[in-house]
Amino acid sequence: MRRLVTILCVTLSAMAAEAQEGGRKAIAYVQAPEMSSGLCAEKDATSAIDCAVKQCIAGGGTVEACEVNAVCSPGNWSVDIFMMADGGPHWHQFSCGWQTRKLALKAAELACSNAKADGLIECTAVQLIDEDGTVTEAPFN
Repeated sequence: MRRLVTILCVTLSAMAAEAQEGGRKAIAYVQAPEMSSGLCAEKDATSAIDCAVKQCIAGGGTVEACEVNAVCSPGNWSVDIFMMADGGPHWHQFSCGWQTRKLALKAAELACSNAKADGLIECTAVQLIDEDGTVTEAPFN
């Protein structure tokens, strides 16, 4: 139920913005920690979330575990940041809605700026996603 309410709130808040953006794509990132994830850029937030959840489940995540981590409408530039804690647990932090590629990469830099103090042994941007949903893997030359 909590997952449904979260999806509903995110969707409703994104719908007003997407009506103003003239058809630019929305992006959603869904993650089942230690299992799977999904990333989709679609015509609207609802479609992006549905697509990302399906990808997460198809990749081995369960319906209960696949939770929306981020949704932006419009998606603009986005970055996927891999984080690993001392002892092995790892996850992805996703940041979207940045106006430029440079700002998306700066967001990743900021997210990793206190990595050692936060007990992380690894923190790095692993994917950069452009306004059309095209994914570029690191390194980002």
